[in-house]
Amino acid sequence: MSALIDVSNVSRVYGKGEAQVRALDGVSLSIEAGEFVAIVGQSGSGKSTLMNILGCLDRPTTGAYRVRGKDIATLSPDDLAELRRDTFGFVFQRYNLLSTASAAENVEMPAIYAGGALEERRARAKALLEKLGIGDRGHHRPNELSGGQQQRVAVARALMNDAEVILADEPTGALDSSSGAELLSLLEELHAAGRTIILITHDHNVAARAHRIIELADGKIVSDKAATAITAERRAAAPFTKSVAAPSFLLQASEAVKMAFRSLRANLFRTSLTLLGVVIGVAAVVAMLAIGEGSQKQVVASIETMGSNLLFVRPGAPGTRMRGSAIATLTMDDAARLAELDNIAAAVPTRSDRATLRVGDADYQTSIDGVTADWPLAQNWALAYGSFFTKDDQDRRAAVVVLGYTVADNLFENVSAAVGQYVFIGGAPFEVGGVLAPKGATAWGQDMDDVALAPITTGMMRLFGQNYLSSITIAVRDTKRIAETEAAAHSLLLSRHGVEDFQLRNTASILESVEETQKAFSILLGSVAAISLVVGGIGVMNIMLVSVTERTREIGVRMATGARRSDIMMQFNTEALVVGALGGVIGVLIGLGVSLALSATGMSVAITPTPAMLAFGSALAIGLLFGFMPARKAARLDPVIALASE
Repeated sequence: MSALIDVSNVSRVYGKGEAQVRALDGVSLSIEAGEFVAIVGQSGSGKSTLMNILGCLDRPTTGAYRVRGKDIATLSPDDLAELRRDTFGFVFQRYNLLSTASAAENVEMPAIYAGGALEERRARAKALLEKLGIGDRGHHRPNELSGGQQQRVAVARALMNDAEVILADEPTGALDSSSGAELLSLLEELHAAGRTIILITHDHNVAARAHRIIELADGKIVSDKAATAITAERRAAAPFTKSVAAPSFLLQASEAVKMAFRSLRANLFRTSLTLLGVVIGVAAVVAMLAIGEGSQKQVVASIETMGSNLLFVRPGAPGTRMRGSAIATLTMDDAARLAELDNIAAAVPTRSDRATLRVGDADYQTSIDGVTADWPLAQNWALAYGSFFTKDDQDRRAAVVVLGYTVADNLFENVSAAVGQYVFIGGAPFEVGGVLAPKGATAWGQDMDDVALAPITTGMMRLFGQNYLSSITIAVRDTKRIAETEAAAHSLLLSRHGVEDFQLRNTASILESVEETQKAFSILLGSVAAISLVVGGIGVMNIMLVSVTERTREIGVRMATGARRSDIMMQFNTEALVVGALGGVIGVLIGLGVSLALSATGMSVAITPTPAMLAFGSALAIGLLFGFMPARKAARLDPVIALASE
């Protein structure tokens, strides 16, 4: 049967050239199961290097090291982690306890990476601490324990997975004589229970408690004295052929989340600053998209109030921008011929201009439109008071006017009393026939009630001085045939004018154009907000890199207790995800709060689940993306170098 530990001609060399240091030089030894071995030597003799190799924290430069006949040179980093987890328990001189975890949580750590169930881990940790005489200190953190108590916690952690081999590196170096004696007695008890004990020390009095003493000097074994033979009964007393369950993903993930919150809570101020970037980005995305979508809906609603059955004719060739009413291509006769087409309910010619209206000493400048009696039908606009002018008024060029609500409110103290009163327009008196029902402002801020309407025939004669039109609004009877009607109108005007000196559009095309514009606007707002998210993500990565540097020793401890690279990756990725998730939740709440506040001020805001879900998902993605590099750096640390970090 092969030895438990077999070291054959092992050397460990650091550096190159003149700076080369040979920490171990051709060391060979074997250790049977159940031995109590002390490795002694002065500082620099290579004993700690040998312990690191024996505990699979380091690999030899040359030579072979086998555990139960398995050559560690053939094992991957994760295989070595599993070997450390299942076979070795470490008791370090400086204890290497996690300062943010309680004594019981420190003890539980190896079982986490072994896949132990929560209740089983807690029960075993409690039992081990009670057995070691500190059962009442399980909820205390390391800084609340004495040196001897911390070392007992370290011993309990080494026993958590029922380790076959206990590696104790200068375990009494930081203890007083009384605590040191208690620890040595404890190691003897563990040995008596069948465990293999390998004690690293420079103190020959401590080494004398072992049954075999191996002395190192300048990286070589200078003596190997076996004080006691290992009996067959002793070997039989150490049945450590145990099966360890592979940790489940859900278990690992839940533990990673718990450890992430613990780590983030340890430095609240820095965590808050890290969260701030993500919170601002998420809140900006939610608020910006809510504003963009609200603006789009308001514009669409404003256009839809005109009706979905309208066609609009404007003067000027397609692509030409109108400058007031300067393009004279549409006439009253065009409107009359359009009205005769099939499926057209009304064709309302319009001539627009600016004018000053006066009542007594009150003046008010507004837009005045000359229209026909069919205007309310085409615009689907009711009156608040009075009535609209008739076709008879139109035919006899009557001096009547219908006021928008804003105009009436500015000219008369009592809007309802405006009907029947006279206003002067261009020096001529016009009787107020009615006041339009208020509609409010458009999405782009134009007051729809700031208008006055007169018969177009009256306007052509008394107000405008020109007989061409600003536009023609066509109301279609059957909206299912609107495309057919639009084509017929286009054909008619083209045949009358000989050239396409007009623009013909329907409500649907205007809506489509507006929606495309608003979508582009929303994308622009979202992109600006997304930049904040990226900046927040960079902050997450920066803080996580700092965290890896600060917690290098912690990473080494986790690796020594059996954490695989994937476990370390999950740990730090989870911390980044937790930052992203917390920032996402807080940011969404703030963004919704800002949106509600803006809505209360009268701004058009549309609060929907999509922007919030998008922003939260982006925060998670940012956490995962920017947390990957720090997590990868942590997972690739060398256990020996990590443990030696200050």
